[in-house]
Amino acid sequence: VQLQASGGGLVQAGGSLRLSCAASGRTFSSYTMGWFRQAPGKEREFVAAISWSGGSTYYADSVKGRFTISRDNAKNTVYLQMTSLKPEDTAVYYCAARLAPYSDYPKYDYWGQGTLVTVSS
Repeated sequence: VQLQASGGGLVQAGGSLRLSCAASGRTFSSYTMGWFRQAPGKEREFVAAISWSGGSTYYADSVKGRFTISRDNAKNTVYLQMTSLKPEDTAVYYCAARLAPYSDYPKYDYWGQGTLVTVSS
């Protein structure tokens, strides 16, 4: 599986962005998909994940109520809708895929290249 993340950019605090992650391969619907982020000088941290069917979603406490993860298996794409953005959301955002159920540890089988989100105050 190859993953291509896009949609990052510069946004003011309080604004919104939608990240997309397009996957290659015919087995996309078999994978749990996750979003992680890494700010400068910090470890990679879990943001959100979604089960293969889309029926279950998981969020870090820091983004709960502001971010929404979704997927379209027909388009082999997972999304991360981000609202009420804060400067502390500034990071490189990575999408990831794993065949196993959800995990908030970065133990995923495949990773995208990352897309930079910068939130100005």
